[in-house]
Amino acid sequence: MNIENFLGDIVKSSVEALYGKLEGEQLQIQKTRKEFEGDYTLVVFPLLRRSRKSPEATATEIGEYMVANVKEISAYNVIKGFLNLTLDHSFWADRFGEICRDCDYGKAKPTGRNIMIEYSSPNTNKPLHLGHIRNNLLGYSVARILEANGNNVIKVNLVNDRGIHICKSMLAWKLYGNGETPESTGMKGDHLVGKYYVEFDKHYKAQIKELMEQGLSEDEAKKKAPIMQEAQEMLRKWEARDPEVYNLWQTMNGWVYAGFDVTYKALGVDFDKVYYESQTYLLGKSIVEEGLRKGIFFRKEDNSVWIDLTADGLDQKLLLRGDGTSVYITQDLGTAFRRFEDNNLDEMIYVVGNEQNYHFQVLKLILKKLGYDWSDNIYHLSYGMVELPEGKMKSREGTVVDADDLIADMVATAREMSAELGKLDGCSEEESNAISTMVGLGALKYFILKVDPKKTMLFDPRESIDFNGNTGPFIQYTHARICSILRKAREAGIDTTTPCSTLLPIEIELIKNLCDYPNVVAAAGEAFAPSIIANYTYELAKQFNGYYHDYSILRESDSAICAMRIRLAESIAKVIKSAMYLLGIDVPDRM
Repeated sequence: MNIENFLGDIVKSSVEALYGKLEGEQLQIQKTRKEFEGDYTLVVFPLLRRSRKSPEATATEIGEYMVANVKEISAYNVIKGFLNLTLDHSFWADRFGEICRDCDYGKAKPTGRNIMIEYSSPNTNKPLHLGHIRNNLLGYSVARILEANGNNVIKVNLVNDRGIHICKSMLAWKLYGNGETPESTGMKGDHLVGKYYVEFDKHYKAQIKELMEQGLSEDEAKKKAPIMQEAQEMLRKWEARDPEVYNLWQTMNGWVYAGFDVTYKALGVDFDKVYYESQTYLLGKSIVEEGLRKGIFFRKEDNSVWIDLTADGLDQKLLLRGDGTSVYITQDLGTAFRRFEDNNLDEMIYVVGNEQNYHFQVLKLILKKLGYDWSDNIYHLSYGMVELPEGKMKSREGTVVDADDLIADMVATAREMSAELGKLDGCSEEESNAISTMVGLGALKYFILKVDPKKTMLFDPRESIDFNGNTGPFIQYTHARICSILRKAREAGIDTTTPCSTLLPIEIELIKNLCDYPNVVAAAGEAFAPSIIANYTYELAKQFNGYYHDYSILRESDSAICAMRIRLAESIAKVIKSAMYLLGIDVPDRM
């Protein structure tokens, strides 16, 4: 049952019984604030012209009528123009029964909508780092949340496998690599290629300094540095399909893809489709040519192609360089066109950091000017950066937090802290490894996803692996604790089917919280915000732990109450597991 719809119907029928048929008046029903008694609150001010009475008198009249005529309403109270309604215990018992019977609780009915979500989008010149981890975890979780809301979701990765940044790594390897390979060095391929991206920057800075000492300005030195000119020539050769350059590109990208796959598997994310910039930039170029023919774009004297967006409050945007090579937005035009044409999309979501806000504003506007109305269905899920206590990360300077290292450190720290707290006592080596991996990754994922995506966040690995407080391990341990209760109940042969109509206020509060879950999933889907799921799950786990501390479950002498409490614990575990799944987090059955 949808409680909000049910309340809307019974309040409407009660108001109409008192004051006649409603015509345009909106009933305002909301959850009662915690400091007041009641479950839901009706705002009566919009009804005063009907009742022709004071707010207090109107609220009292409606409250008295509902208690007398609606069996589900057990009590009411009035605070000025607000009518607080209390639902009967039997109402909540019925809702609890529905939750127990629903194996897919929290999932919405199919909408028929096709939504594509792009996340990860790495460059093939460096390994994944902490910033990529937030991107991947956010995109993967939002995909699961949208699926739970009944949508057909296509998870995609766009690999930025071409461009000047890729050529920098290639050139540095060619100049200074001495034929190194992942096999010869024992390094993951993405780490090896990233090493040469840093190497390029080191030599580039040295050449800039040397040229500036010879009297060139910094801008001139940057343009005339031999290593940068060589990289630009390599890009031109790549676009011309020079065999030597192209073969080197394929080899080094192959190293990187193999490395990425290991990281994605460790992180527990995947994709339904992978797009490559090298396969879409030509389509983007043809779209630019079409825009030129239509007069939407213009060509400058150096042969570069631009669009003038100053009339739209933006600036001029480069679409093709003077030498004919493409830029990021060139391939983005091609990729967007291909996706909407091939997949009959209702919405396209790009999970990209907030430093690209302007880029996506421009992309949507250009597509709109080209006549593609589906551009209105593009959404940029912009997120804040992840920072460390030491400050921002810089790939070129090699000061990033490597994703592989971070994952390994999280698992090791989880094992150390779990062992210290006795969480691994009695576990085999295999079980200890599995639990440590689950807890380490759960800590990482939860710590990142509990923060609103739009906010810049500070990541503290050790703080994230705390078995108390708003953390993944706390929620995972709560699930394991409930599983232990359920195992003991089965071993004791307790009959959990015995009906029970007696509910304590705390039990009703827990049932109310469980009833909120579908609305929480819907709200998270609407806002593309896993943080809504994360913080709901923490509150549910915290509420259960308080209940478990104060009331016995298995030692309860009344068999009907004992059975009800076991069913309640089982339903809480079901919702915790479902919610954590939406965050991409596994929960252990024992710990």
